[in-house]
Amino acid sequence: MKRLTAYLSRLFVTDALILFGVVCVLLWLVNCLRSFDVVSLKGQGLATLALQALLTMPPLINTFFYVCVGIGMVRALQALQANKELHIVHTSRGLRSLWAATGLVAASGMVIILLLTNFVEPSANRRLNLLSASVAADLVSATLKPKRFTQVTPGVILLIGGRSRDGEIQEFFADDRRDPLTRRTYVAESARVSTDGENYIIELRDGSLQYTEANGRFSEISFARYDINVDLLTQDGYAADSMKETNSVSLVQNALASGEWSPSLIQLLSNRMSEGLRVAGICLAVLALAGFPSGRRSRIAVPLEAVVLLMAFAERGVSAYSPLGPSTGAFLMIGVAGIGLAQRTWPRHPRLMVAP
Repeated sequence: MKRLTAYLSRLFVTDALILFGVVCVLLWLVNCLRSFDVVSLKGQGLATLALQALLTMPPLINTFFYVCVGIGMVRALQALQANKELHIVHTSRGLRSLWAATGLVAASGMVIILLLTNFVEPSANRRLNLLSASVAADLVSATLKPKRFTQVTPGVILLIGGRSRDGEIQEFFADDRRDPLTRRTYVAESARVSTDGENYIIELRDGSLQYTEANGRFSEISFARYDINVDLLTQDGYAADSMKETNSVSLVQNALASGEWSPSLIQLLSNRMSEGLRVAGICLAVLALAGFPSGRRSRIAVPLEAVVLLMAFAERGVSAYSPLGPSTGAFLMIGVAGIGLAQRTWPRHPRLMVAP
Protein backbone atom coordinates (compact mmCIF):
# COMPACT_ATOMS: atom_id res chain seq x y z
CA MET A 1 0.00 0.00 0.00
CA LYS A 2 1.33 3.42 -0.93
CA ARG A 3 1.96 5.94 1.81
CA LEU A 4 -0.53 8.37 0.28
CA THR A 5 -3.23 5.68 0.22
CA ALA A 6 -2.52 4.79 3.86
CA TYR A 7 -2.55 8.47 4.83
CA LEU A 8 -5.89 9.17 3.16
CA SER A 9 -7.43 5.98 4.53
CA ARG A 10 -6.32 6.88 8.04
CA LEU A 11 -7.92 10.32 7.75
CA PHE A 12 -11.22 8.88 6.49
CA VAL A 13 -11.36 6.19 9.17
CA THR A 14 -10.33 8.49 12.04
CA ASP A 15 -13.09 11.04 11.42
CA ALA A 16 -15.68 8.29 10.85
CA LEU A 17 -14.74 6.45 14.06
CA ILE A 18 -14.86 9.60 16.18
CA LEU A 19 -18.34 10.47 14.92
CA PHE A 20 -19.48 6.84 15.22
CA GLY A 21 -18.27 6.62 18.81
CA VAL A 22 -20.02 9.84 19.83
CA VAL A 23 -23.31 8.77 18.24
CA CYS A 24 -23.12 5.32 19.85
CA VAL A 25 -22.62 6.78 23.33
CA LEU A 26 -25.48 9.24 22.90
CA LEU A 27 -27.88 6.59 21.62
CA TRP A 28 -26.89 4.21 24.40
CA LEU A 29 -27.68 6.88 26.98
CA VAL A 30 -31.02 7.55 25.28
CA ASN A 31 -31.83 3.83 25.38
CA CYS A 32 -30.96 3.75 29.07
CA LEU A 33 -33.41 6.58 29.72
CA ARG A 34 -36.11 4.88 27.65
CA SER A 35 -35.65 1.60 29.54
CA PHE A 36 -35.38 3.12 33.00
CA ASP A 37 -38.62 1.38 34.01
CA VAL A 38 -36.47 -1.76 34.35
CA VAL A 39 -35.03 -0.13 37.48
CA SER A 40 -37.93 2.00 38.70
CA LEU A 41 -40.81 -0.45 38.17
CA LYS A 42 -39.33 -3.91 37.66
CA GLY A 43 -36.81 -3.87 40.48
CA GLN A 44 -33.68 -4.59 38.42
CA GLY A 45 -30.19 -3.16 38.87
CA LEU A 46 -28.25 -0.65 36.82
CA ALA A 47 -26.19 -3.47 35.28
CA THR A 48 -29.36 -5.00 33.80
CA LEU A 49 -30.41 -1.60 32.52
CA ALA A 50 -27.03 -1.01 30.87
CA LEU A 51 -27.01 -4.48 29.29
CA GLN A 52 -30.55 -4.16 27.95
CA ALA A 53 -29.75 -0.75 26.44
CA LEU A 54 -26.60 -2.20 24.87
CA LEU A 55 -28.46 -5.14 23.31
CA THR A 56 -30.90 -2.76 21.62
CA MET A 57 -28.06 -0.93 19.88
CA PRO A 58 -27.29 -3.18 16.83
CA PRO A 59 -30.46 -2.28 14.83
CA LEU A 60 -29.75 1.40 15.44
CA ILE A 61 -26.09 1.00 14.48
CA ASN A 62 -27.13 -0.53 11.17
CA THR A 63 -29.20 2.57 10.47
CA PHE A 64 -26.58 5.26 11.07
CA PHE A 65 -23.28 3.42 10.47
CA TYR A 66 -23.01 4.29 6.77
CA VAL A 67 -24.01 7.88 7.54
CA CYS A 68 -21.06 8.16 9.94
CA VAL A 69 -18.75 6.74 7.26
CA GLY A 70 -20.00 9.29 4.73
CA ILE A 71 -19.73 12.25 7.09
CA GLY A 72 -16.26 11.13 8.23
CA MET A 73 -15.08 11.00 4.62
CA VAL A 74 -16.56 14.36 3.70
CA ARG A 75 -15.04 16.05 6.75
CA ALA A 76 -11.61 14.60 5.92
CA LEU A 77 -11.88 15.70 2.28
CA GLN A 78 -12.94 19.20 3.34
CA ALA A 79 -9.93 19.43 5.64
CA LEU A 80 -7.65 18.30 2.80
CA GLN A 81 -9.14 20.93 0.50
CA ALA A 82 -8.83 23.66 3.13
CA ASN A 83 -5.08 23.13 3.57
CA LYS A 84 -4.54 22.60 -0.20
CA GLU A 85 -3.48 18.98 0.22
CA LEU A 86 -6.30 17.81 -2.02
CA HIS A 87 -5.00 20.06 -4.81
CA ILE A 88 -1.55 18.55 -4.41
CA VAL A 89 -3.02 15.03 -4.61
CA HIS A 90 -4.60 15.80 -7.97
CA THR A 91 -1.70 17.76 -9.48
CA SER A 92 0.85 15.11 -8.43
CA ARG A 93 -1.17 12.32 -10.06
CA GLY A 94 -2.33 10.92 -6.75
CA LEU A 95 -5.88 10.32 -7.93
CA ARG A 96 -5.26 6.57 -7.96
CA SER A 97 -4.37 6.68 -4.26
CA LEU A 98 -7.57 8.63 -3.58
CA TRP A 99 -9.58 5.94 -5.36
CA ALA A 100 -7.72 3.20 -3.50
CA ALA A 101 -8.31 4.84 -0.10
CA THR A 102 -12.02 5.23 -0.87
CA GLY A 103 -12.26 1.61 -1.98
CA LEU A 104 -10.43 0.42 1.12
CA VAL A 105 -12.72 2.36 3.44
CA ALA A 106 -15.82 1.20 1.54
CA ALA A 107 -14.72 -2.45 1.59
CA SER A 108 -13.88 -2.32 5.32
CA GLY A 109 -17.19 -0.64 6.09
CA MET A 110 -19.10 -3.25 4.07
CA VAL A 111 -17.41 -6.10 5.93
CA ILE A 112 -18.16 -4.51 9.31
CA ILE A 113 -21.81 -3.74 8.57
CA LEU A 114 -22.44 -7.19 7.06
CA LEU A 115 -21.00 -8.82 10.18
CA LEU A 116 -23.26 -6.64 12.29
CA THR A 117 -26.44 -7.30 10.34
CA ASN A 118 -25.91 -11.01 9.67
CA PHE A 119 -24.35 -12.17 12.94
CA VAL A 120 -24.17 -9.57 15.71
CA GLU A 121 -27.75 -8.32 15.45
CA PRO A 122 -29.37 -11.80 15.50
CA SER A 123 -27.25 -12.75 18.51
CA ALA A 124 -28.18 -9.50 20.27
CA ASN A 125 -31.88 -10.08 19.54
CA ARG A 126 -31.68 -13.57 21.01
CA ARG A 127 -29.89 -12.39 24.15
CA LEU A 128 -32.28 -9.44 24.51
CA ASN A 129 -35.30 -11.76 24.41
CA LEU A 130 -33.70 -14.03 27.00
CA LEU A 131 -32.90 -11.04 29.20
CA SER A 132 -36.46 -9.72 28.88
CA ALA A 133 -37.83 -13.14 29.81
CA SER A 134 -35.46 -13.31 32.79
CA VAL A 135 -36.56 -9.86 33.97
CA ALA A 136 -40.21 -10.81 33.60
CA ALA A 137 -39.68 -14.09 35.45
CA ASP A 138 -37.89 -12.29 38.26
CA LEU A 139 -40.66 -9.70 38.33
CA VAL A 140 -43.32 -12.38 38.70
CA SER A 141 -41.47 -14.64 41.13
CA ALA A 142 -39.77 -12.14 43.44
CA THR A 143 -40.20 -8.47 42.63
CA LEU A 144 -43.89 -8.08 41.83
CA LYS A 145 -45.68 -6.47 44.77
CA PRO A 146 -48.98 -8.01 45.92
CA LYS A 147 -52.21 -6.10 45.28
CA ARG A 148 -50.48 -3.81 42.78
CA PHE A 149 -50.98 -3.69 39.01
CA THR A 150 -47.66 -3.79 37.15
CA GLN A 151 -47.01 -3.43 33.41
CA VAL A 152 -44.55 -6.08 32.22
CA THR A 153 -44.52 -4.83 28.64
CA PRO A 154 -46.83 -2.39 26.82
CA GLY A 155 -50.23 -4.06 26.73
CA VAL A 156 -49.60 -6.70 29.44
CA ILE A 157 -50.69 -6.05 33.05
CA LEU A 158 -49.97 -8.42 35.97
CA LEU A 159 -51.44 -8.63 39.46
CA ILE A 160 -50.85 -11.11 42.29
CA GLY A 161 -52.67 -11.51 45.57
CA GLY A 162 -49.73 -12.70 47.63
CA ARG A 163 -46.61 -14.82 47.80
CA SER A 164 -45.76 -17.70 50.15
CA ARG A 165 -42.34 -18.39 51.62
CA ASP A 166 -41.52 -21.09 49.09
CA GLY A 167 -42.16 -18.66 46.21
CA GLU A 168 -45.63 -19.86 45.25
CA ILE A 169 -47.97 -17.10 44.08
CA GLN A 170 -51.60 -16.84 45.16
CA GLU A 171 -54.31 -15.26 43.01
CA PHE A 172 -52.49 -14.72 39.74
CA PHE A 173 -54.00 -12.35 37.15
CA ALA A 174 -52.62 -11.33 33.73
CA ASP A 175 -54.35 -9.16 31.12
CA ASP A 176 -52.93 -9.17 27.57
CA ARG A 177 -54.29 -6.47 25.22
CA ARG A 178 -51.51 -6.40 22.61
CA ASP A 179 -53.68 -7.99 19.92
CA PRO A 180 -56.33 -5.46 18.81
CA LEU A 181 -58.61 -8.33 17.72
CA THR A 182 -58.45 -10.56 20.80
CA ARG A 183 -57.96 -9.77 24.47
CA ARG A 184 -56.57 -12.56 26.64
CA THR A 185 -57.01 -12.76 30.40
CA TYR A 186 -55.34 -15.38 32.60
CA VAL A 187 -56.80 -16.03 36.07
CA ALA A 188 -55.46 -18.68 38.45
CA GLU A 189 -55.66 -19.47 42.15
CA SER A 190 -51.93 -20.16 42.32
CA ALA A 191 -48.84 -19.93 40.12
CA ARG A 192 -45.15 -20.75 40.18
CA VAL A 193 -42.22 -19.68 37.97
CA SER A 194 -39.85 -22.43 36.82
CA THR A 195 -37.12 -22.86 34.23
CA ASP A 196 -35.64 -25.68 32.17
CA GLY A 197 -32.30 -23.91 31.77
CA GLU A 198 -33.27 -22.15 28.56
CA ASN A 199 -36.87 -20.97 28.93
CA TYR A 200 -38.93 -19.58 31.80
CA ILE A 201 -42.38 -21.04 32.43
CA ILE A 202 -45.26 -19.77 34.57
CA GLU A 203 -47.22 -22.75 35.90
CA LEU A 204 -50.83 -21.72 36.46
CA ARG A 205 -53.09 -23.97 38.57
CA ASP A 206 -56.88 -24.04 38.99
CA GLY A 207 -57.83 -21.14 36.78
CA SER A 208 -59.28 -20.04 33.48
CA LEU A 209 -58.21 -18.47 30.18
CA GLN A 210 -60.67 -15.89 28.86
CA TYR A 211 -60.88 -14.59 25.28
CA THR A 212 -62.69 -11.38 24.39
CA GLU A 213 -62.90 -10.55 20.68
CA ALA A 214 -63.34 -7.12 19.13
CA ASN A 215 -67.00 -7.82 18.31
CA GLY A 216 -67.74 -8.55 22.00
CA ARG A 217 -67.74 -12.33 21.70
CA PHE A 218 -66.54 -13.96 24.92
CA SER A 219 -65.18 -17.45 25.56
CA GLU A 220 -63.60 -19.09 28.59
CA ILE A 221 -61.49 -22.21 29.10
CA SER A 222 -61.04 -23.69 32.57
CA PHE A 223 -57.94 -25.67 33.46
CA ALA A 224 -56.34 -27.51 36.34
CA ARG A 225 -52.86 -26.60 35.09
CA TYR A 226 -51.73 -24.30 32.29
CA ASP A 227 -48.14 -23.41 31.43
CA ILE A 228 -47.28 -20.02 29.91
CA ASN A 229 -43.93 -19.34 28.31
CA VAL A 230 -42.70 -16.06 29.79
CA ASP A 231 -41.66 -15.01 26.28
CA LEU A 232 -45.36 -14.70 25.44
CA LEU A 233 -45.74 -12.00 28.08
CA THR A 234 -42.52 -10.08 27.41
CA GLN A 235 -42.43 -9.68 23.63
CA ASP A 236 -44.07 -6.84 21.75
CA GLY A 237 -45.92 -9.52 19.79
CA TYR A 238 -47.17 -12.92 20.88
CA ALA A 239 -43.92 -14.65 20.01
CA ALA A 240 -40.42 -13.64 19.06
CA ASP A 241 -39.50 -13.89 15.40
CA SER A 242 -37.11 -16.82 15.33
CA MET A 243 -35.63 -15.71 11.99
CA LYS A 244 -34.49 -12.40 13.48
CA GLU A 245 -32.64 -14.36 16.17
CA THR A 246 -30.84 -16.61 13.66
CA ASN A 247 -27.75 -15.64 11.70
CA SER A 248 -27.90 -15.60 7.91
CA VAL A 249 -25.63 -18.63 7.43
CA SER A 250 -27.93 -20.81 9.53
CA LEU A 251 -30.99 -19.45 7.73
CA VAL A 252 -29.53 -20.28 4.32
CA GLN A 253 -28.46 -23.75 5.47
CA ASN A 254 -31.93 -24.48 6.83
CA ALA A 255 -33.54 -23.23 3.63
CA LEU A 256 -31.26 -25.37 1.47
CA ALA A 257 -31.96 -28.42 3.62
CA SER A 258 -35.74 -27.96 3.54
CA GLY A 259 -36.00 -26.47 0.06
CA GLU A 260 -38.36 -23.76 1.33
CA TRP A 261 -37.52 -20.13 0.62
CA SER A 262 -40.35 -18.14 2.14
CA PRO A 263 -40.95 -14.51 1.08
CA SER A 264 -40.23 -13.36 4.64
CA LEU A 265 -36.86 -15.14 4.59
CA ILE A 266 -35.89 -13.60 1.26
CA GLN A 267 -36.99 -10.18 2.50
CA LEU A 268 -34.94 -10.53 5.69
CA LEU A 269 -31.78 -11.60 3.83
CA SER A 270 -32.23 -8.76 1.32
CA ASN A 271 -32.55 -6.22 4.12
CA ARG A 272 -29.38 -7.49 5.76
CA MET A 273 -27.31 -7.50 2.57
CA SER A 274 -28.55 -4.10 1.40
CA GLU A 275 -26.70 -2.40 4.27
CA GLY A 276 -23.39 -3.23 2.60
CA LEU A 277 -24.52 -1.58 -0.64
CA ARG A 278 -25.41 1.56 1.29
CA VAL A 279 -21.85 1.86 2.58
CA ALA A 280 -20.44 1.51 -0.95
CA GLY A 281 -22.94 4.01 -2.32
CA ILE A 282 -22.29 6.67 0.30
CA CYS A 283 -18.51 6.39 -0.16
CA LEU A 284 -18.76 6.84 -3.94
CA ALA A 285 -21.23 9.71 -3.54
CA VAL A 286 -18.95 11.53 -1.09
CA LEU A 287 -15.96 11.05 -3.39
CA ALA A 288 -17.89 12.57 -6.29
CA LEU A 289 -19.15 15.38 -4.08
CA ALA A 290 -15.97 16.48 -2.27
CA GLY A 291 -13.07 14.55 -3.75
CA PHE A 292 -12.33 17.01 -6.54
CA PRO A 293 -11.30 20.61 -5.77
CA SER A 294 -13.14 23.38 -7.54
CA GLY A 295 -12.59 27.10 -7.79
CA ARG A 296 -16.26 27.90 -7.96
CA ARG A 297 -17.83 29.61 -4.98
CA SER A 298 -21.51 29.25 -4.25
CA ARG A 299 -23.47 32.22 -2.96
CA ILE A 300 -25.03 30.12 -0.22
CA ALA A 301 -22.61 27.86 1.62
CA VAL A 302 -24.28 24.50 2.29
CA PRO A 303 -22.50 22.22 4.78
CA LEU A 304 -21.59 19.01 3.01
CA GLU A 305 -22.39 17.06 6.17
CA ALA A 306 -26.01 18.15 5.74
CA VAL A 307 -25.91 17.07 2.11
CA VAL A 308 -24.75 13.59 3.19
CA LEU A 309 -27.64 13.40 5.67
CA LEU A 310 -30.10 14.42 2.96
CA MET A 311 -28.70 11.77 0.61
CA ALA A 312 -29.08 9.11 3.29
CA PHE A 313 -32.62 10.28 4.03
CA ALA A 314 -33.55 10.18 0.34
CA GLU A 315 -31.99 6.74 -0.07
CA ARG A 316 -33.97 5.37 2.87
CA GLY A 317 -37.17 6.86 1.48
CA VAL A 318 -36.65 5.36 -1.96
CA SER A 319 -35.78 1.94 -0.51
CA ALA A 320 -38.80 1.96 1.81
CA TYR A 321 -41.37 2.74 -0.88
CA SER A 322 -39.80 1.09 -3.92
CA PRO A 323 -41.52 -2.11 -5.13
CA LEU A 324 -38.13 -3.35 -6.39
CA GLY A 325 -36.77 -4.11 -2.94
CA PRO A 326 -34.74 -2.58 -0.10
CA SER A 327 -31.61 -2.22 -2.25
CA THR A 328 -33.23 0.17 -4.74
CA GLY A 329 -32.01 3.32 -3.02
CA ALA A 330 -28.48 1.98 -2.65
CA PHE A 331 -28.26 1.02 -6.32
CA LEU A 332 -29.66 4.42 -7.29
CA MET A 333 -27.08 6.18 -5.13
CA ILE A 334 -24.28 4.09 -6.65
CA GLY A 335 -25.53 4.88 -10.16
CA VAL A 336 -25.77 8.64 -9.56
CA ALA A 337 -22.36 8.66 -7.88
CA GLY A 338 -20.90 6.71 -10.81
CA ILE A 339 -22.23 9.28 -13.28
CA GLY A 340 -20.81 12.12 -11.19
CA LEU A 341 -17.40 10.46 -10.95
CA ALA A 342 -17.37 9.80 -14.69
CA GLN A 343 -18.02 13.48 -15.37
CA ARG A 344 -15.30 14.48 -12.94
CA THR A 345 -12.65 12.17 -14.35
CA TRP A 346 -13.55 12.36 -18.04
CA PRO A 347 -10.62 13.90 -19.95
CA ARG A 348 -11.42 17.37 -21.22
CA HIS A 349 -9.53 18.88 -24.15
CA PRO A 350 -9.17 22.64 -24.16
CA ARG A 351 -10.84 24.45 -27.01
CA LEU A 352 -8.60 26.45 -29.33
CA MET A 353 -9.93 29.85 -30.28
CA VAL A 354 -9.02 30.74 -33.88
CA ALA A 355 -8.78 34.48 -34.53
CA PRO A 356 -10.68 35.66 -37.61
